[in-house]
Amino acid sequence: MTGTTTQPTAARATVRRITDIDALRGFALFGILMVNITYLASAYHGTGLEDPGFDSPADRAVRFVVAMLFEAKFYLLFSFLFGYSFTLQMQSAERGGARFAPRFLRRLAALFALGAFHAVVLFPGDILTTYALLGLILLIARRSRPRNAVRIAVVLFTVTAAGYLLLGLAQHASGGGGIDSAAVAAHAQQATGALRGGLGSVIGAHLEQLPDVAFMLIFFQAPAALAAFLLGLAAGKHEVLAGVTRHERALRRLQWVGFPIGLAGGVVYAHASLEHPGTAYQLFALGADVVTAPLLAAAYTATVLRLISTGGGRRLAAVLAPAGRMTLTNYLTQSLVCALLFTGFGAALVGRVPPPQVTGIALALFACQIVACRWWLRRHPYGPVEWLLRAVTNAARPSA
Repeated sequence: MTGTTTQPTAARATVRRITDIDALRGFALFGILMVNITYLASAYHGTGLEDPGFDSPADRAVRFVVAMLFEAKFYLLFSFLFGYSFTLQMQSAERGGARFAPRFLRRLAALFALGAFHAVVLFPGDILTTYALLGLILLIARRSRPRNAVRIAVVLFTVTAAGYLLLGLAQHASGGGGIDSAAVAAHAQQATGALRGGLGSVIGAHLEQLPDVAFMLIFFQAPAALAAFLLGLAAGKHEVLAGVTRHERALRRLQWVGFPIGLAGGVVYAHASLEHPGTAYQLFALGADVVTAPLLAAAYTATVLRLISTGGGRRLAAVLAPAGRMTLTNYLTQSLVCALLFTGFGAALVGRVPPPQVTGIALALFACQIVACRWWLRRHPYGPVEWLLRAVTNAARPSA
């Protein structure tokens, strides 16, 4: 009697844990889309100079809200979940008696190949290649104690923030700063024209952007992403997401601390990025954001976890989880759809859609993905790109 009762209960708990993780992935996927689409819709975005053709109060308000609430926050949640899922993959390999390292190396190689194609053809701001390279460090650190992983993560955040603060102080002392608006505008207009061209023109524009993107990834995103990997690794080893109700008090604390500090940092980051680009103030703001963005990402996570642990919230989890199960397919599909909308691959609308409508497109696209994922997963066990990644990882055709 005990065995027949415990086993189904354990199975239900496992299913719920996986659903919760998938729901978080789906939530993170939405946040990443809200940021990425702004870069795909305008060649000005990220240059320090916003498109002068869209300067209405509504345009400025949307830019500010996206920068404050979404930029530099959701990739941290995505990275945390990458580190957490890493521990689940290790456990799965151990249960199956398979060697984990070769499997994971094949997985990283596939991610890098997909990311390279994605960066050149669809969107230079690809994160998959960064994940593939940082995954090598995660593989080396897989035996680390959770406490040590957390300490290293804190050091990475602190050193990165201190680096920006020192750069800001140096720039302030030199009296330099600001951007050459005329040169930036000319370059953005040239990039817009190239992105509205044919296949070769679009790829050429992407290749031209890649050095600047690589610089940003190396000095801003990569250290923070690695820190989030390590926090996910520590959380996975403690199976934090296996029993969310046991951590109710900790989740409430994350909300009480994360929202006020994270939102304050987001306001400073958005104001500096949009109103004072290239200045010492922006460098100070970037340093502050490195510290405060993880707190806001943690508050988002705590809020979603608390919500989906309630009866009504389970419906939200059921909506988000299918999208989270097909994260890689959805991530690439988002870039493909946006490329067809904004570049010469299709409608060539880059620079022609104001920020509020860009946000509307993002919401509509994610809603369509939710519906499409539910339909697909009723008929298939994996998303198409997930099936391919699984095949490469296991060096075998996935079973149905």
